[in-house]
Amino acid sequence: MRIMAIFAHPDDEIGCVGTLKKHAERGDAVMLVWTTLGELASQFGDQSHAQVTATRQQHGAWVAERIGAQHRFFDMGDSRLTAAREQSLALARLYAEWKPDAILTWDDHHPHPDHRATARMAFDAITLARIPKIVNEGRTQGERLEAHRAPVRFYQYYTKASPYPSVHVDVSGQVETMREVFEFYHAFYRWNFTAEQYLAQRALTGREAGVASAEHFQVRGTFAPATDYLR
Repeated sequence: MRIMAIFAHPDDEIGCVGTLKKHAERGDAVMLVWTTLGELASQFGDQSHAQVTATRQQHGAWVAERIGAQHRFFDMGDSRLTAAREQSLALARLYAEWKPDAILTWDDHHPHPDHRATARMAFDAITLARIPKIVNEGRTQGERLEAHRAPVRFYQYYTKASPYPSVHVDVSGQVETMREVFEFYHAFYRWNFTAEQYLAQRALTGREAGVASAEHFQVRGTFAPATDYLR
């Protein structure tokens, strides 16, 4: 299985670290994708774009290594995402290159416009990636991509506002990696909530599904309430 997790900013992925780690441990291919560098974070102060890019590349590499994933950054502009066709097409071309079986991203209802835009782009790109004339617009014969026409499961962070069914993934065995990644970002952002609070939330989610710790997603399809892995 090939899973691509697509988010707007570095740290957005903390809601699925356990799931991605579990799939990587099973031998599945995992890729983390960020559509922006999150360059508007106050922690960067007046640093140049080049300095921010270098720091974020280090962040992405560190997190991806802990998970066992590949990673990719786009630089579409923090708080400038619109889900315009060209932005969705950039993701579609990545789908055509990497051939994911499943996409995991933000929900459609989050207050941050970048999060909503990334979810829409990730969904729209599934259709764009299926059409050879679209993914190859402006490309020479030697640069042509093979359209990605295989079925793609589309998972999003769970929200009560969604009409879609949901699935819990048991991540009880991945708690230490979840803690590591959370603490890595906590050291940078200085959040006012702790690793213990973060893991307690996952434990509460786990109790909904009868396990010690779980992550919760919605899926545009019909699934049983709980599975060992994403399907």
